[in-house]
Amino acid sequence: MTLLDAMEDPNLFAGLFPDLESWLAWRAFIAAAFGLPMSAEQLAIYRSCTGRTEPPSQQMRTMVLVVGRRGGKSRILALIAVWLACFVDHSKYLDAGELGVVQVLAADRDQAKVLLRYVKAFLHRVPMLHRMIKRASQVGIELSNSIAIEITTSSYRAVRGRTVVAALCDEIAFWSSENSVNPDQEVINAIKPAMATIPSSMLLIASSPYSRRGVLYRMHKQYHGVDDALTLSWQAPTDVMNPTIDRDFLDQQYSEDAASASAEYGAQFRSDIEAFINREAIEAVTSDEHERPYLSEFQYHAFVDPAGGSGRDSFTLALAHVEGGFSVLDVIREVRPPFSPEATVQMMAELLKAYSIRKIVGDRYAGEWPREQFSKHGITYEPSARPKSQIYSEFLPLLNSKRCLLLDHQKLFSQLVALERRTARGGKDSIDHAPNGHDDVANAAAGVITSMGSRKYRYDCTMAWALPSEPSKDDRSSASEYVSRLLRSRGL
Repeated sequence: MTLLDAMEDPNLFAGLFPDLESWLAWRAFIAAAFGLPMSAEQLAIYRSCTGRTEPPSQQMRTMVLVVGRRGGKSRILALIAVWLACFVDHSKYLDAGELGVVQVLAADRDQAKVLLRYVKAFLHRVPMLHRMIKRASQVGIELSNSIAIEITTSSYRAVRGRTVVAALCDEIAFWSSENSVNPDQEVINAIKPAMATIPSSMLLIASSPYSRRGVLYRMHKQYHGVDDALTLSWQAPTDVMNPTIDRDFLDQQYSEDAASASAEYGAQFRSDIEAFINREAIEAVTSDEHERPYLSEFQYHAFVDPAGGSGRDSFTLALAHVEGGFSVLDVIREVRPPFSPEATVQMMAELLKAYSIRKIVGDRYAGEWPREQFSKHGITYEPSARPKSQIYSEFLPLLNSKRCLLLDHQKLFSQLVALERRTARGGKDSIDHAPNGHDDVANAAAGVITSMGSRKYRYDCTMAWALPSEPSKDDRSSASEYVSRLLRSRGL
């Protein structure tokens, strides 16, 4: 029996796919994934979606699936997970007492819950599979055949130390991590050794596309249209994989924002989004210090990005000073939710007073309450006159010309590298974090660095800011000397 047979079997999955004809494209995908015979109609879909000519004759070890939203991929991922866990015999590759794992990794907890509900539906509504359930938890189900299906968020820690018989990565283009620049690549790097002892294992990387970077884009670019024996890339718009979707809805999405709709529903990688900051530029001005103490000879400045404490945003504060023409970042504070706004403001105010700061600049969208709370502690809160995109635009030339000195702070580094420049239909650029990401720490740091003194830094298309300047030794401060030594040590 094959998975395609199981989808038509009334004792198995037929009841879960009542309109089987609408799943024609997905059946072609399943045939390609497992090296099954195809009908002429399925073969035509296969060639259109893969750019390949000949269908596979064996199971693929790696599948790259680029499909538009509402195309049905989460349901199919759950179906494949159940099939691989319940119907494929992995016992000869497992030692006595060893538990093989089918891992389904999602972008966040909410998406993980959706996948878990699909998996439970397939198992509970098929009596013969329901009897295989040994125990169930909030993160998965252990079966009687020494296989467990686990649904978890995207983290390489969830993979290490396991024997993975299959890994299905959902919405991988939107994975983000506060502690990693490349969470998708780290997870894939951790998965491959965990699958090395299982010849029948399968890695399935699936997502609607986003920007032209990351594992999904690189693997699609490498394997799409290539007749590789082990890896296949499948790309299809929403209406190909799900012909029941409302065409009027799709037409409306394209008319409102063609660039976004072509990615979300047309399965095309976006060309209007690019990385804003080069990681090497950040590394070049990052010191080995985590925090700098107060020194009375300097005047310190602060920028705060407040948050209410009940959502997902952190309350962040950054302190800095100007020394010898360099903007020197001294302190970063982050309070992650949940937290008390009043207690957090009090803690921040005490830190500000320790650096002799009585006036701060803050995010302009925070409302009136930060001003009121800080005023209770003798701190004047001034809303920033600059939107976030302008702050980042002014920060970039300071960074690239090496006129600032940052702290060794992993979250600051990760958030800066993850910033994206988006070009709107009118040609205007905006700079912000990626979907599912955050930039609270980066916003505070860039905000204080670009708000000190009277000089306003704007992007200079003449590139004059990139030319090195050589102040006399008498003019060099300890910060500038430090930066010079740092750059020389790195060959810059």
